[in-house]
Amino acid sequence: MADIKIPALGESVAGGQISKWHFKVGDAVKVGDVLLTLETDKVAAEVTADTSGVLTSIANQEGDDVVIGAVVGVIAEGAAAPAASAPVPAAPAPVADPKSAPEPEAKAAPAPAPKPAPAPAAAPAKPEGRITRKKMTPLRRKIADQLVSAQQNAAILTTFNECDMSNVMALRSKLQDSFVKTHGVKLGFMSFFVKAVVEALKAVPQINVRVEGDEIVQQHYFDIGVAVGTEKGLIVPVLRDADQKGFADIEKDILAYAAKAKEGKISLPDLTGGVFTISNGGVYGSLLSTPIINPPQSAILGMHSIQQRAVVVDGQVVVRPMMYLALSYDHRVVDGKEAVTFLIRIKDCIENPARMLVGA
Repeated sequence: MADIKIPALGESVAGGQISKWHFKVGDAVKVGDVLLTLETDKVAAEVTADTSGVLTSIANQEGDDVVIGAVVGVIAEGAAAPAASAPVPAAPAPVADPKSAPEPEAKAAPAPAPKPAPAPAAAPAKPEGRITRKKMTPLRRKIADQLVSAQQNAAILTTFNECDMSNVMALRSKLQDSFVKTHGVKLGFMSFFVKAVVEALKAVPQINVRVEGDEIVQQHYFDIGVAVGTEKGLIVPVLRDADQKGFADIEKDILAYAAKAKEGKISLPDLTGGVFTISNGGVYGSLLSTPIINPPQSAILGMHSIQQRAVVVDGQVVVRPMMYLALSYDHRVVDGKEAVTFLIRIKDCIENPARMLVGA
């Protein structure tokens, strides 16, 4: 017999919640099969079989909390699942002697029987009672704890501005075909904002800090987190060394993270170490919001919907595609002047995107 144990998943992960068993008792499994999916407060992890055999028992069901090292099931090594009994062939029907068979009478062919009407689709099950309770997943609990912690332990303030997206949209449209042909990915808006954030962090390094106890830690690298919404909650994978990457590399990294998130294969190292976060509520239709910083970071940029609005340019009222920007920051370590300067630098980069492409 071989025990199925919850493996170690990282220094800060003590356990998780079983979200799905992929086999049931009596099923045959082989080495490498994914037995269950475990949700932790950071990532979803797959527990695989270390031996081949038959799953003989399951100690913890879906929804149960388990700790690292817990035995959640047993595999009987080398056992084979009971094979289904072969059907007994039916005795052959007697063959009539063609000589003794009477001649059939000539008559018209019968009409074919009508096809049965398709069964009506089953109505969706209605919830019983007036409310439904379900346990919070470890990821959702972690998100809740972090948001409350950020509100309680940081002096969060938000400053706003808006940017004209005309030039970014025009440049993107002009370069899109050649960009896709050369790099195999589309040129999106997020890569422009990632590069703009890098430029702003270089211009205002006071934003690129974190608080540790009574010390302010200045960071000299540019690992940028990009918030991604999933069915199980918000996660923030990190684009490493974004200052050293071109637009195509950033777009490829974002697509790769999106695919991993969809498959539930985001790993703990993917989510740690970011110095700044970008959150795009505009993809859901948000016009304006006050994002909450992602501790221990000191600031977060909120992007929003692009809307055609009337603005004044050179004394004339014109219609332009505009986006509201929001920068939430920890006022304990970031002053208002620095926050406003940082946000204006992002606005300038987005409204003059060609400078970022040529490094000017």
